[in-house]
Amino acid sequence: MTEDNRLTTTRRQALLLMGAAGVTTLVPSLSGLGAAHAQEAPKGQIVLGFSQEPTVFNPHLPHIEVDEGIHYAIFDPLFDVAPDGSFFPLLATEVPTVENGGISADGLNWKITLRDDVKWHDGTPFTAEDVKFTLELLLDPDFRSWRKTGHEHVRNLTVVSPTEITWTMDKPFAPYAAILASTFIVPKHAFEGVADKNEAPFNNAPIGTGAFKWKERVAGDHIELEANADYFGDGPYLERLVVKYIPDLTVLYTQFKTGDIDVVGLQWITPDHYEEARTLADRVVEVVGTATFESLTFNMQRPQFQDLKVRQALYHALDKQAIIDALYYGVPTPTETYMPKESFYFNADLPKHEYDPEKAKALLDEAGWVPGDDGIRVKDGVRLAFTNSTTAGNHLREQAQQFFQQSFKDIGVEMTISNLPPAVMWGDYWMLSQFDSVVVGLNTLTGPDPDTSDFFLSTSSPATGGSGQNTWVYNNPEVDALLKQGGELVAPEERRPVYLKIQEIMRADLPFLPIFQYATIPGWKVGVEGKTPNINNRIDTWNVRSWRWV
Repeated sequence: MTEDNRLTTTRRQALLLMGAAGVTTLVPSLSGLGAAHAQEAPKGQIVLGFSQEPTVFNPHLPHIEVDEGIHYAIFDPLFDVAPDGSFFPLLATEVPTVENGGISADGLNWKITLRDDVKWHDGTPFTAEDVKFTLELLLDPDFRSWRKTGHEHVRNLTVVSPTEITWTMDKPFAPYAAILASTFIVPKHAFEGVADKNEAPFNNAPIGTGAFKWKERVAGDHIELEANADYFGDGPYLERLVVKYIPDLTVLYTQFKTGDIDVVGLQWITPDHYEEARTLADRVVEVVGTATFESLTFNMQRPQFQDLKVRQALYHALDKQAIIDALYYGVPTPTETYMPKESFYFNADLPKHEYDPEKAKALLDEAGWVPGDDGIRVKDGVRLAFTNSTTAGNHLREQAQQFFQQSFKDIGVEMTISNLPPAVMWGDYWMLSQFDSVVVGLNTLTGPDPDTSDFFLSTSSPATGGSGQNTWVYNNPEVDALLKQGGELVAPEERRPVYLKIQEIMRADLPFLPIFQYATIPGWKVGVEGKTPNINNRIDTWNVRSWRWV
């Protein structure tokens, strides 16, 4: 992937993102989207391999990236984000801006005009009532919403007509355009008469407006989607999309190599197979930058992790570069932050990680953690011991865990490996912070926007009754205040110092140990067209409507 294709949040692109805050700018649409219908009939199928199993099909319940692999096929947002960071319309006729009258100059009044030719998969017309229902569902106190951030500022939602909806914001919130771009619209009628929306039949048989319709799920094996012949936009070009679940990454690669899989998705081709993969006949294999970072994450509710010196010591005990070189063949880049280096908001001045086991021991000594009879340190009756979990079958992470385990043992810390199947690992165990520590890859941004309220705001932790993805149960009042400030600022130059400071605090607090920024290795058969990397979206299928065989 060339540098031009990566996210480089220039002033121009950042201003596009700030349409939500009253900046006057036009946002281009993607060529072809919004056309009447595809001229060619859908043909053939693509088998897409994922190493994790999608299990959450209501896009507004708590979920992880792999679930969005299905969401993007079945649902549409009002508008989406292109690889260059610009927005393009989907269910809306145009992206609202100050210039086109969709947003007032102060960023408070919004008006969205909707397409009049969209139908739900069951034939029911799509209207503004569905948009109103979706935005209200996310704030329903009885619904386990995956995201309230941004939506809680919406007031006076008004359906003006079937194709027009308006609302006001209680204050300008710069990330809201990016949040809407990742907010899939769901059908109001699918929830009517349902007492508990968390248990609606829709959640296991989703109805969307997207290019593909739900056909069947064989739990633990695959999901089959079929073409939506009535799709309003360009596409779909495939009769079927089969998402196959293969938890063992070596088996996932082998099935790509033998041709059983047409496209390798999450977790892609592992670096140890890259040199061979790039020589395979009739295959396209490339290295693609992403906004995801790998980390060893702590549950900050656990007493042993509430001591900063413990977290600092564990970081000094890790030889990050050795892990990257030995297991990942030097493909990914070490990082000290959650922000991708391609971002305008990336903090390049954070302290560099120092591998120093002796310093790690000294920190633990200073903090009063004394080695016990078995060599494991103890303080106030608490052993410095914890479990570490990740996806069973991810052999690189499993090998990294063994590095961690030995490194920690050398400084008097006991780490027990306890891995789980993906559907269990990333369910309540992760979302409700039932773990001690986890090895995980995360994209904490809101599309191209630097806001991370969903992950770092103290009120965004489901384990403490909040709504969001703060599974660290991280709580820092200064970060809370900075996130609030950053969301209310408009100009990228004004916002940048805020997000640089947040990264500085996170690096000092270490609720997670940042290891590297991802460089993924997707692969597909020659003849598959339309796959386009997009650092602003969390999953490969963001534009699956455009995939085709040629």
